[in-house]
Amino acid sequence: MVPVSLYDEIDIRKIPTASRNQAGDELIKISCDHPDMPPGEKNIVYGAAQLILKKSRRAQPIAIRIKKNIPIGAGLGGGSSDAAATLVGLNRVLGLRLSVAMLKKMALSLGADVPFFIEAQPARAQGIGERLRPLHGLPRFWSVILYPGFPVSTAWAYGKLDRKLTKPIVNTSITISFRSFDEFTRRLRNDLEGIAVKRYPKIGVLKQKLLHEGALRVLMSGSGSSVFGIFVSKQAAAKAFHRLRQEEGAQAFLVHGLT
Repeated sequence: MVPVSLYDEIDIRKIPTASRNQAGDELIKISCDHPDMPPGEKNIVYGAAQLILKKSRRAQPIAIRIKKNIPIGAGLGGGSSDAAATLVGLNRVLGLRLSVAMLKKMALSLGADVPFFIEAQPARAQGIGERLRPLHGLPRFWSVILYPGFPVSTAWAYGKLDRKLTKPIVNTSITISFRSFDEFTRRLRNDLEGIAVKRYPKIGVLKQKLLHEGALRVLMSGSGSSVFGIFVSKQAAAKAFHRLRQEEGAQAFLVHGLT
């Protein structure tokens, strides 16, 4: 798992207790500029705030405002990174001084990939994604991400995967070094991609467009629906981005790996 330079923006503020009216406002208020974000308790950020307030044993009203830049349901970890940022941010705002280990433990109760975003460093993930080992020496890379304009359900994708996820250790232990850029790109694989492309052909179409623009390797991100192409240089990625940002019905993002 590797973080990239595409991110949402989250504003966290303490609301003065005296400003709460007698009707009894909720402790946690969440607003977002995206109409498709789940409201209230259905939002993973709400769950993260609840955990922190419970840990703090305070009745401190909190207002959280989210500006979405990461597409929803795109397989890019948008919701998970928002939840992790809320844990880290509230820990700081409330002065709780919770350790990274404690924050990761809390993050796991919100989702399998939320612990990764607590530190957001390249890592090898095992288990359901919660067992993280830092990955050092990853080559710097630039990428173009294409979002086809629709989400893919993670639960649906895994439900359609007709194979066991757990394989013999000899097949799953990654002992190679990624210091070589060619080795890094050659090892990319996504077992969920074939399932998603069969149901949503546009994902495959966008993959081909990235390859046509010179991407060294193209892959679907997570359970979809976004795809990303890795380029040999920033200049090559920027050239492809400026062409593909005109693609009808798709969003393009120019990013680099945070290594």
